Amino acid sequence: MRSDRDDTADELRSHRRRRAVTALRIATATVAVAVLVMTGLGWAAHQQLTSGLIRSGALDVLTGGARKSEHGDSNILLIGLDSRKDMHGNDLPPEFVTDELHAGDSDVGGYNTNTLILLHVPGDGSRATAAAIPRDDYVEVPGYGKRKIKEAYSLAKADADSELEAQGVTDPAEREQKARDAGRRSTLKTVQNLLHVPIDHFAEVNLVGFYDIAKALGPLEVCLNAAVDDPYSGAHFPAGRQSLDPSQALSFVRQRHGLDNGDLDRTRRQQAFLTAVIHNLDSAGVFGSVAKMRGLFDTVKSDVVVDDDLDPVAFATHARNLTRGELDFYTLPVEGYETIDGQAVNIIDTNRLRTEVTRLFAGEGPAPTTTTTTTTTTTTTPTATSSRTPHSGSHTYTSTTTDTSTPLEAPPPEEPVAADDTNGIPCVD
Repeated sequence: MRSDRDDTADELRSHRRRRAVTALRIATATVAVAVLVMTGLGWAAHQQLTSGLIRSGALDVLTGGARKSEHGDSNILLIGLDSRKDMHGNDLPPEFVTDELHAGDSDVGGYNTNTLILLHVPGDGSRATAAAIPRDDYVEVPGYGKRKIKEAYSLAKADADSELEAQGVTDPAEREQKARDAGRRSTLKTVQNLLHVPIDHFAEVNLVGFYDIAKALGPLEVCLNAAVDDPYSGAHFPAGRQSLDPSQALSFVRQRHGLDNGDLDRTRRQQAFLTAVIHNLDSAGVFGSVAKMRGLFDTVKSDVVVDDDLDPVAFATHARNLTRGELDFYTLPVEGYETIDGQAVNIIDTNRLRTEVTRLFAGEGPAPTTTTTTTTTTTTTPTATSSRTPHSGSHTYTSTTTDTSTPLEAPPPEEPVAADDTNGIPCVD
C-alpha cells in the first residue's frame, strides 16, 4: 500500500523530469536559433564572395563526378595559362600587355600552360605539398602522342574550336567556353595519366591573373641570389631582397632568358611568387576578414576559372595552415634534354615521377636520389645555397640528343630554396 511519502516522491521526480525536458527544449531552441543565424550570415558572406566566379564542368565530364582522394585529402591542379586573352577570348588591351605585362601581343603564347602545379592538401591538416610539373616535359598527350605537356591545352582547344565552327556554332563566347573546356579536360587527363593520382579540383588563372593577384595583395617580397637584366620579360632587378609591384611580379615569374636552367629556374620563381602570396595572405589577415576576402575575390574572379565543385571559401578555411608555413614546394625531376622536331624538350622517367608523387603526397618526402626544389614559408633560416651546387646522394643524369651535335646536359640536383631572413622570404637564382 502506497504511503503519502511515496506519492510526494513521485510528484517530485515528475516535476524534475518536466523541468529537465523544458530546459532541454529551451537549450535546443537556443542552439537552433544560433545555427540559423550563423548559417544565414555564412550563406550571405559566401554568396558575396563567390558570386560571379567562373565555373567549369570539365572535371566532371572527365571523372563522371567521382572524387577519389581518401581521408578527406584534396588534390588540386593549378593551371596557369600563357595567354594574352581574357577568360572570354577577348584580346587584352595592347598597351596593357606591352607596358604592364611585357608579354607581346595576343598571338604570342596562345593557350599553352605556363604553370602546372598539383597541390595536395591532407584532410588531417598536416603539411601540404605542391608538385610543379615543368612545362616542357615530353609526355603522352591523349589523342596527340608525345608532346610537351604545356601543349595539351592548346592542341585540344584549337581542335575543339574548329569542330564547333564546323557544327555551326557562331556565338564567340559559347565557342570559347566549350573549346577551353576541351583544353582543360585534355590537361587534366594528361596530368592524371602521367602521375596516376586522382585530381579532385582545379583552378585556372590567365596571365593577367598573376598581375591582379599581386595588385590585390600589395608588394610581394622575394630575394634574388644574383642580379638579372632580361629585356624579354622586363625583369631588371639587383641582387638581394626585392619588393615587387604587379608589373615587376609578372616579369619575375615569366623570366627564363638569362637563367642557367631556363624554364626550370622559371618554375622556381613561380614557387617563390606563390610563397610570397601566401605570406601576404597571412600577414594581411585576409582569411580572417570577410571584407578583405571579398576585395581579393572581386579583383581576381574574372581571371580565374574553377571546377563546379570547388568551394573557394571552404577551401580557404580548410587550408589556413598553408598561410602558416605548412606547405612544401617540389619540382618534379627531369632526366635530361633532347631536341625533337626542332624543339627542346625535357626527358622524364614516368615511373620515377609516379613514385615521387606517391611518396610526397604520403608525407614521406622525396626519394634520397631525387632532384627537388623546395620552397617553404617556415621561419627557419638555413644558409642560402646556390641551386647549381649538387648535394650528397645526388642522382647521376644521362642524356641523349637528336638533331644536335652537342649533348644537352640535364640540370644538376638543387638545394632547397633558402629563406634570407626570419620572415621566410624565398631566395632564388
